[in-house]
Amino acid sequence: MKEKIGISLRVVDALNYVEKRDALSQDWPKLFDELELIPIFIPNTLKNIENFLDELSLDGIVLSGGDDIGENDDRDKTENSLLKYAIHKNIPVMGICRGMQLINNYFGGKQIIDNNNQHIGKDHKIKIIDNNISQIFNSKIISVNSFHKNIIYVDNLGNDLNAFAISNDDESIEGFIHSSFSIIGVMWHPERNSNENNRQIISKVFKDKNFWTKLI
Repeated sequence: MKEKIGISLRVVDALNYVEKRDALSQDWPKLFDELELIPIFIPNTLKNIENFLDELSLDGIVLSGGDDIGENDDRDKTENSLLKYAIHKNIPVMGICRGMQLINNYFGGKQIIDNNNQHIGKDHKIKIIDNNISQIFNSKIISVNSFHKNIIYVDNLGNDLNAFAISNDDESIEGFIHSSFSIIGVMWHPERNSNENNRQIISKVFKDKNFWTKLI
């Protein structure tokens, strides 16, 4: 049986129509298809998201990227509910860029604005400081993409979140793992660059049960 992975959606304005729409980059279903994962899109306007999720029997959840926290109340509420549900049901969660920031906020952290824009549209090197994670990549230094202006430093990290990846350029946190729950966040976008490193980490998070045993 293929794993079913719920994925959150951004909210966009429809061109030529006066309406809001949930949306997701086509990169995600393509990547899921490569990894033999089934994407389950989670709407932002459900009255009872817990009942909806109970019917799905998900094997994991992705909190996707795009937009800033606070831009859309429905999305913020939905993703916080997803995270709370996943913790209660012990479902693995992976936060991508905005999703990582939302996880950080949920556990009492915050992010600051990078006025230098050095993380927007630029590939850069990061240091993998956790040995279990570096084994996934077979390296302690990897190159990742970057599409964010919100930065998390060690002083801004949420409770019980442990950094596993640090930017070579400014020492900002590029990846973290919760010390007790099956929750991981990365600031880069694996779906936009489907290389071996990105396929490996997503596969480990959602398909390898031993991955979490080693980490938490």
